[in-house]
Amino acid sequence: MPSEHSNAVNTGKPKLEAASPVRASVGRSLDGKGKETMPSDFWDHLKEQLLSVPPDFSCALELLKEVKEILLSLLLPRQTRLRSEIEEALDMDFLHQQADRGDLNVTYLSKYILNTMVLLCAPVRDEAVQRLENIADPVRLLRGIFQVLGLMKMDMVNYTIQSLQPQLQEHSIQFERAQFQERLNKQPSLLNHTTKWLTQAAADLTRPPANCPDTLDSSSTPGPSPSDAAASEPLSPAMVLSQGFLNLLIWDPENEEFPETLLMDRTRLQELELQRNHLTVLASVLLVASSFSGSVLFGSPQFVDKLKRITKSLVEDFNSRPEETMQTVSEQVTQEIHQSLKNMGLAPLSSDNSASLVGQLQNIAKKENCVRSVIGERAHAWAVRALGGAAMRVGDQRIHLFLKCCLVLGVQRSLLDLPGGLTLIEAELAELGQKFVSLTHHNQQVFGPYYTEILKPLISPGQSARVEAL
Repeated sequence: MPSEHSNAVNTGKPKLEAASPVRASVGRSLDGKGKETMPSDFWDHLKEQLLSVPPDFSCALELLKEVKEILLSLLLPRQTRLRSEIEEALDMDFLHQQADRGDLNVTYLSKYILNTMVLLCAPVRDEAVQRLENIADPVRLLRGIFQVLGLMKMDMVNYTIQSLQPQLQEHSIQFERAQFQERLNKQPSLLNHTTKWLTQAAADLTRPPANCPDTLDSSSTPGPSPSDAAASEPLSPAMVLSQGFLNLLIWDPENEEFPETLLMDRTRLQELELQRNHLTVLASVLLVASSFSGSVLFGSPQFVDKLKRITKSLVEDFNSRPEETMQTVSEQVTQEIHQSLKNMGLAPLSSDNSASLVGQLQNIAKKENCVRSVIGERAHAWAVRALGGAAMRVGDQRIHLFLKCCLVLGVQRSLLDLPGGLTLIEAELAELGQKFVSLTHHNQQVFGPYYTEILKPLISPGQSARVEAL
């Protein structure tokens, strides 16, 4: 059963999936018999009853009763007039009297139900209702009505959930904060790890970036890097919190001083870090492969999608077996490139290029290189010149930088100017960014007052007003 917290940080709009409305409805209506049979059995039985002489309306009455209940459940409180009309048109006592006389007009009643559905359905269901109007067979029509009514019920449930979402969100925030405050009252040291976490984040932002001996010398870039510029700017609360949240994605599993305010989210953060690692590998594979395949192959969306599917299916075990994983990836990716070049009538890779491709793909398994730490922070030209390097897990810092932009600018704006090498995984990045932003935003809403007090001594006096805004 999902917790209140998990519902609050769930990304996207909550939405229920439509089950089979016919099966659910018929199963509830019939007197405990045949609930587990396929709906078609029931509809066959209904058809036999209506065709019998004299006709048997027992199943039809059960269906009409349930249709009435569904229609009434779709009404808003203010629709009193329509409620009265439905009650009168589908008066079950009167319908039973008609059935006893043998003159129950199922076709007429079905047409009335359709007209009512037109008034109640969401625009997305208009076409489905219109298609029902062309069905002459009464049993097929009733079956279609049940199917569309099931979808309409789901539409109403989703609408209700969506309209209640702001209240549910606010309730969750207040509830979680109150629960934490109770614990804090009993244990005054409960924020010690959180304070240490934010203090470290502030220190990370003020510490000069380390130089990398394997990368380009400083003369190759005409100005300070983004990291240099960030280090010279006064700290702001948003900067420190963003850095702190990003640090959680590279948290040392041996470090037990995890911030208390994020303990409930630790599992989700670990899942996001695993997803980020997989995207790092995927981006690196695509970047290496594109440098050997050229624009012709990578100009084909089908080829890129297939390469992505191949890589995604193989990187699940990357964290535990990086060398073996990348060996398999290198073999299959190289094979796919060879086959695609052949299919398109292009010249195959030379033996040297094939060997180089395999080697560079396998080197993605190595993380003890400085190229990946520079690529996300230096100019794009640096990334291009670095492609010939040995280890090429180019996505690490670029994805980290993208997530940082998501926290500051939002996901959609961050997607407008992706760092080089990430455009091929834009959809995957959007999903990752949205999950990360939703989680951190909810956490900040709950624990903002505590973060405000912790950040006050860490931020310069000129930024104090911005701290209060948390």
